[in-house]
Amino acid sequence: MTTRRLYLARHGAADAFGELTDIGRQQAGLLGERLAGVPVDAVWHSPLPRAAASAHELARHLPNVPVTEAAELVDHVPYVPGAAETPPSWAGFFDGYDDAEAASGQRLAEALVARFAKVPGTTARGARLHTHEVLVTHAHPIAWLVRHALDAPPSRWLGLNSANTALTVIEYRDGLSPTIVMFNDMSHLPPDLRWTGFPEGIRP
Repeated sequence: MTTRRLYLARHGAADAFGELTDIGRQQAGLLGERLAGVPVDAVWHSPLPRAAASAHELARHLPNVPVTEAAELVDHVPYVPGAAETPPSWAGFFDGYDDAEAASGQRLAEALVARFAKVPGTTARGARLHTHEVLVTHAHPIAWLVRHALDAPPSRWLGLNSANTALTVIEYRDGLSPTIVMFNDMSHLPPDLRWTGFPEGIRP
């Protein structure tokens, strides 16, 4: 059976200018140590600096694994729900989004799914039976891929947040529905480095 396992991670903690902080580098390095035991084939990252820096930091623990930018992983709102789909607590979040911005975000979301949410294709040497790929991205794209894997309504990406360098794993197999192996796992981080990226009020 052909399988593709995606290891999704939000970038490390960043400053107000979107640059990785010292804490973010520590988080990314610890994630790299955790992934060192995985037969990783590729590391993909968002074009944004905080994700690119996180990818290169964790890849120091993955010798000879290619690190490549993927435009589909950029931070974006994948779906702007209609009024009837929007929980009251989220209503203000979408203020200012016009139809063009919503359509652009949805196109990116569709491209993200088309590129990554499927079993691997074939190479010149034939079928690739098992691949393991790390995607360093942002909270919204991770939420969208989780929602897609669960075949949930489009608006259900709302509220699926990810902490900085938390690990979410999705497996795709021929002829079967995707499997959520884990979501927002931070066991590689010490307690003082966990839950960054979440509002203070909702951290456990």
